[in-house]
Amino acid sequence: QVQFAESGGGLVQPGGSLRLSCAFSLNIFSFDSMGWSRQAPGQQRELVAMLSNSGTTDYSDSVKGRFTISRDDAKNTVYLQMNALKPEDTAVYYCKVDMWSGTYWGQGTLVTVSS
Repeated sequence: QVQFAESGGGLVQPGGSLRLSCAFSLNIFSFDSMGWSRQAPGQQRELVAMLSNSGTTDYSDSVKGRFTISRDDAKNTVYLQMNALKPEDTAVYYCKVDMWSGTYWGQGTLVTVSS
């Protein structure tokens, strides 16, 4: 089973930037893919960014061009750089991984975009 250490959430003004980090207890090459999902109050969880082990990325239309997912293999960490943040980006952001034994989720970090 994998353990997560998420960080980087907080309060930011519209148009600002934040970088989320998710460090794993396992070697990053144990995973088929890594990603970030978010869940706003009263809404379903939405996958916003995905990074495969081969390096392929995919983004939801709502964040394309503003968010970037990346990884540091030496640190077993995946990042989500979020730029040009909007109030509608406010949500709890969850790190997730897919591996042979299933899908695992981090505990979530709150991002609030407000003036």
